[in-house]
Amino acid sequence: MHSEVVASRSAEQRDSSRESRNGNGTPQLDAVSLAIIQQLQEDGRRPYAAIGKAVGLSEAAVRQRVQKLLDQGVMQIVAVTDPLTVGFRRQAMVGVNVEGDVEAIADALTDMSEVEYVVMTAGSFDILAEIVCEDDDHLLDVINKRIRALPGVRSTESFVYLKLKKQTYMWGTR
Repeated sequence: MHSEVVASRSAEQRDSSRESRNGNGTPQLDAVSLAIIQQLQEDGRRPYAAIGKAVGLSEAAVRQRVQKLLDQGVMQIVAVTDPLTVGFRRQAMVGVNVEGDVEAIADALTDMSEVEYVVMTAGSFDILAEIVCEDDDHLLDVINKRIRALPGVRSTESFVYLKLKKQTYMWGTR
Protein backbone atom coordinates (compact mmCIF):
# COMPACT_ATOMS: atom_id res chain seq x y z
CA MET A 1 0.00 0.00 0.00
CA HIS A 2 2.75 2.43 0.96
CA SER A 3 4.61 1.84 -2.31
CA GLU A 4 1.41 2.54 -4.28
CA VAL A 5 1.04 5.91 -2.56
CA VAL A 6 4.69 6.76 -3.16
CA ALA A 7 4.45 5.65 -6.80
CA SER A 8 1.26 7.65 -7.22
CA ARG A 9 2.84 10.77 -5.73
CA SER A 10 5.92 10.32 -7.90
CA ALA A 11 3.77 10.02 -11.04
CA GLU A 12 1.79 13.11 -10.06
CA GLN A 13 4.98 15.09 -9.48
CA ARG A 14 6.41 14.00 -12.86
CA ASP A 15 3.10 14.86 -14.53
CA SER A 16 2.96 18.28 -12.83
CA SER A 17 6.52 19.11 -13.88
CA ARG A 18 5.59 18.68 -17.56
CA GLU A 19 3.83 22.01 -17.58
CA SER A 20 6.09 24.78 -18.77
CA ARG A 21 5.80 28.07 -20.56
CA ASN A 22 5.85 28.42 -24.32
CA GLY A 23 7.83 31.05 -26.23
CA ASN A 24 5.38 33.90 -25.56
CA GLY A 25 5.27 33.31 -21.79
CA THR A 26 1.87 31.65 -21.57
CA PRO A 27 1.64 28.39 -19.63
CA GLN A 28 1.87 25.23 -21.72
CA LEU A 29 -0.86 22.98 -20.30
CA ASP A 30 -0.74 19.20 -20.30
CA ALA A 31 -3.73 16.92 -20.89
CA VAL A 32 -4.43 16.52 -17.16
CA SER A 33 -4.63 20.28 -16.53
CA LEU A 34 -6.89 20.66 -19.55
CA ALA A 35 -9.13 17.89 -18.20
CA ILE A 36 -9.29 19.61 -14.80
CA ILE A 37 -10.28 22.88 -16.48
CA GLN A 38 -12.99 21.10 -18.45
CA GLN A 39 -14.35 19.52 -15.26
CA LEU A 40 -14.53 22.93 -13.57
CA GLN A 41 -16.15 24.56 -16.62
CA GLU A 42 -18.93 21.99 -16.36
CA ASP A 43 -19.36 22.66 -12.62
CA GLY A 44 -17.17 25.19 -10.81
CA ARG A 45 -18.21 23.69 -7.46
CA ARG A 46 -17.30 20.09 -8.35
CA PRO A 47 -15.37 18.52 -5.46
CA TYR A 48 -11.66 17.95 -5.99
CA ALA A 49 -12.14 14.27 -5.11
CA ALA A 50 -14.62 13.86 -7.99
CA ILE A 51 -12.30 15.72 -10.36
CA GLY A 52 -9.43 13.50 -9.22
CA LYS A 53 -11.42 10.36 -10.06
CA ALA A 54 -12.22 11.74 -13.52
CA VAL A 55 -8.63 12.71 -14.35
CA GLY A 56 -6.69 10.02 -12.46
CA LEU A 57 -5.14 12.13 -9.69
CA SER A 58 -5.54 12.32 -5.93
CA GLU A 59 -7.67 15.04 -4.38
CA ALA A 60 -4.52 16.75 -3.05
CA ALA A 61 -2.88 16.72 -6.50
CA VAL A 62 -6.01 18.25 -8.05
CA ARG A 63 -6.06 20.94 -5.35
CA GLN A 64 -2.41 21.78 -6.14
CA ARG A 65 -3.06 21.84 -9.88
CA VAL A 66 -6.10 24.10 -9.49
CA GLN A 67 -4.16 26.49 -7.27
CA LYS A 68 -1.33 26.59 -9.80
CA LEU A 69 -3.80 27.31 -12.64
CA LEU A 70 -5.34 30.11 -10.57
CA ASP A 71 -1.94 31.56 -9.62
CA GLN A 72 -0.80 31.52 -13.27
CA GLY A 73 -3.95 33.33 -14.37
CA VAL A 74 -4.97 30.43 -16.62
CA MET A 75 -8.46 30.41 -15.10
CA GLN A 76 -10.71 32.00 -12.52
CA ILE A 77 -13.46 30.38 -10.50
CA VAL A 78 -16.24 32.93 -10.10
CA ALA A 79 -20.01 33.18 -9.70
CA VAL A 80 -21.45 34.43 -12.98
CA THR A 81 -24.59 36.48 -12.39
CA ASP A 82 -27.38 37.79 -14.57
CA PRO A 83 -26.74 41.56 -14.42
CA LEU A 84 -30.47 42.35 -14.54
CA THR A 85 -31.20 40.36 -11.39
CA VAL A 86 -28.49 42.16 -9.40
CA GLY A 87 -29.52 45.70 -10.36
CA PHE A 88 -27.58 46.39 -13.56
CA ARG A 89 -30.29 47.11 -16.12
CA ARG A 90 -28.11 48.60 -18.87
CA GLN A 91 -25.30 46.87 -20.74
CA ALA A 92 -23.49 48.06 -23.85
CA MET A 93 -20.53 47.24 -26.01
CA VAL A 94 -18.58 50.40 -26.74
CA GLY A 95 -16.28 50.64 -29.74
CA VAL A 96 -13.43 53.09 -29.16
CA ASN A 97 -11.18 54.69 -31.78
CA VAL A 98 -7.86 55.95 -30.47
CA GLU A 99 -5.21 58.41 -31.56
CA GLY A 100 -1.82 57.34 -30.27
CA ASP A 101 -1.17 54.61 -27.73
CA VAL A 102 -4.00 52.07 -27.82
CA GLU A 103 -2.61 50.16 -24.82
CA ALA A 104 -2.71 53.26 -22.62
CA ILE A 105 -6.43 53.71 -23.35
CA ALA A 106 -7.08 50.00 -22.86
CA ASP A 107 -5.32 50.19 -19.48
CA ALA A 108 -7.41 53.20 -18.45
CA LEU A 109 -10.60 51.37 -19.41
CA THR A 110 -9.64 48.31 -17.35
CA ASP A 111 -9.41 50.57 -14.29
CA MET A 112 -13.09 51.57 -14.59
CA SER A 113 -15.32 49.40 -12.38
CA GLU A 114 -18.19 49.46 -14.91
CA VAL A 115 -15.97 48.01 -17.66
CA GLU A 116 -16.16 44.22 -17.58
CA TYR A 117 -14.33 43.32 -20.76
CA VAL A 118 -11.66 45.09 -22.81
CA VAL A 119 -10.15 43.82 -26.04
CA MET A 120 -7.83 45.54 -28.49
CA THR A 121 -8.97 44.78 -32.02
CA ALA A 122 -8.13 45.12 -35.69
CA GLY A 123 -10.92 46.56 -37.81
CA SER A 124 -13.37 49.42 -37.38
CA PHE A 125 -12.47 49.98 -33.72
CA ASP A 126 -9.19 49.94 -31.86
CA ILE A 127 -10.86 48.75 -28.65
CA LEU A 128 -14.12 47.08 -27.69
CA ALA A 129 -15.26 47.50 -24.09
CA GLU A 130 -18.26 45.89 -22.45
CA ILE A 131 -19.93 48.24 -19.97
CA VAL A 132 -22.40 47.17 -17.25
CA CYS A 133 -24.38 49.98 -15.59
CA GLU A 134 -27.36 50.51 -13.32
CA ASP A 135 -29.33 52.54 -15.87
CA ASP A 136 -29.11 54.80 -18.94
CA ASP A 137 -27.96 57.82 -16.91
CA HIS A 138 -25.12 55.80 -15.45
CA LEU A 139 -24.12 54.54 -18.93
CA LEU A 140 -24.20 58.08 -20.32
CA ASP A 141 -21.98 59.28 -17.48
CA VAL A 142 -19.43 56.50 -18.07
CA ILE A 143 -19.26 57.08 -21.83
CA ASN A 144 -19.53 60.86 -21.95
CA LYS A 145 -17.63 61.99 -18.87
CA ARG A 146 -15.11 59.21 -18.40
CA ILE A 147 -14.36 57.31 -21.61
CA ARG A 148 -14.61 60.21 -24.05
CA ALA A 149 -12.64 62.38 -21.61
CA LEU A 150 -9.59 60.14 -21.82
CA PRO A 151 -6.74 61.82 -23.72
CA GLY A 152 -6.31 59.96 -27.00
CA VAL A 153 -9.93 58.82 -27.43
CA ARG A 154 -10.93 60.03 -30.90
CA SER A 155 -14.47 58.63 -31.01
CA THR A 156 -16.81 56.04 -29.51
CA GLU A 157 -19.79 54.11 -30.80
CA SER A 158 -22.18 52.43 -28.39
CA PHE A 159 -24.14 49.26 -28.96
CA VAL A 160 -26.78 49.04 -26.23
CA TYR A 161 -27.89 45.51 -25.42
CA LEU A 162 -31.62 44.99 -25.88
CA LYS A 163 -31.68 41.36 -24.79
CA LEU A 164 -28.96 38.92 -23.83
CA LYS A 165 -29.64 35.66 -25.67
CA LYS A 166 -26.51 33.69 -24.84
CA GLN A 167 -23.74 34.09 -22.31
CA THR A 168 -21.52 31.11 -21.76
CA TYR A 169 -17.97 30.42 -20.76
CA MET A 170 -17.97 26.82 -21.96
CA TRP A 171 -15.58 27.10 -24.90
CA GLY A 172 -13.72 24.14 -23.47
CA THR A 173 -10.06 23.38 -23.78
CA ARG A 174 -9.72 22.78 -27.51
